[in-house]
Amino acid sequence: MGKASRKKRTSEPKAQRAPYVGRPFEGLAHESDWVAMREILPAATAPVTVVVPEETEVDGRPVPAGEHEITLASVLPGAIPALKRDNGDVLAGMQSRTTSGDASRDIAKAVLTALAAEPGSSVNSVRPATADTPRLQDLLADGQDLEVTVHEDFGFWLGEEATEEQKAALEQMNDSAVPMARVEGAPSAYWCHMTGRSYIRWILGEDEDTATRAMARLQAAGEHTLGEGTELLGAFRAAGLLVPVIEVDADAEASTFADALGELQGRYEKALTVDEPLTVDERRARDGLVSRQVTLR
Repeated sequence: MGKASRKKRTSEPKAQRAPYVGRPFEGLAHESDWVAMREILPAATAPVTVVVPEETEVDGRPVPAGEHEITLASVLPGAIPALKRDNGDVLAGMQSRTTSGDASRDIAKAVLTALAAEPGSSVNSVRPATADTPRLQDLLADGQDLEVTVHEDFGFWLGEEATEEQKAALEQMNDSAVPMARVEGAPSAYWCHMTGRSYIRWILGEDEDTATRAMARLQAAGEHTLGEGTELLGAFRAAGLLVPVIEVDADAEASTFADALGELQGRYEKALTVDEPLTVDERRARDGLVSRQVTLR
């Protein structure tokens, strides 16, 4: 008796996992503001243009080719990845849950999913991005700038079709929002007020090691603050960049620190040009900065 015939089973090759990227927004113009949107700004938006070169599919749904104007938002209701309003406007959340280890791919996947969605849809989740998923660097129109608007509350969430449930969620978020404002004088610096104290988070655009060495030189020379009454508390790492945190007068407006911040930015840029090895005091300052660092995400 012959053996029963067996049919060979074939399947599509399994998509490879997206590689981890510690500095996901590198190569984008205004990288430090991308990091601010991703990591520290509670309520902010920025319009961008994405280009889909040819009609493609995401999760079985077609994404139309061409240019698409969308709005990036720091966070959306319930930290969902994206939504598409009844009028077709797309909002993509920068602070939604990352699943692939590359925030750029995850946000790009959310954008494509929203573009393929029906108007009036909330994109509550997206499938994990893979190595084949395009990155924001692949989708954004050439020469794209990031023009960030910092909002006092989350009113930008609501369109004309807002439900009562959404309005209630908005009120709750507004009550807990941390006041923040951009401080002129540096490319990406943001003032915030929390629990009766005020801070400036200063996002440095160079790689962490380079930025840390420059800050260590400034600290050893006593040139690392905004002047009397201000203190460098430490720094944290966010999406591959260094973010010094300076405590400032809690009673002063954010705008009053612009001149001093501009001077600090100038001293920092000068420190970046120094090629000499760190001195003993500078190494001690660097080690102190490193020991107090924490990493967001």
